[in-house]
Amino acid sequence: PPTLMAMPQPQTPFATQCPLCSQPNQCAMAHGKPAAECWCMHGGISPAALASLAPQERGQRCICPSCGQVAQAPPDSGKAAPL
Repeated sequence: PPTLMAMPQPQTPFATQCPLCSQPNQCAMAHGKPAAECWCMHGGISPAALASLAPQERGQRCICPSCGQVAQAPPDSGKAAPL
C-alpha cells in the first residue's frame, strides 16, 4: 500500500502541477482534501517516475496519474520463447 506522506499545504500555484509534465497533478492534499482521497492512494506509482523527480521536488509536489502510472507488463501470449 502507498505510504502516507505529509505534504505541505500549497505555497505556490505550482503545488497543483506535476513537476514532470506541468499538467494538473490531481493531488487531493494540494486541494485541501484528505490524503485518502488522492489518486495515488488507490494505485501504484512507478518507482522510475519517483526516481526522476529532482531532489528539491520530493515531498513538495505530487506527480500526475499519467506520469506516475506503473508500466504494465505485456500480456503473455502463451507461446514458448524461441531458443
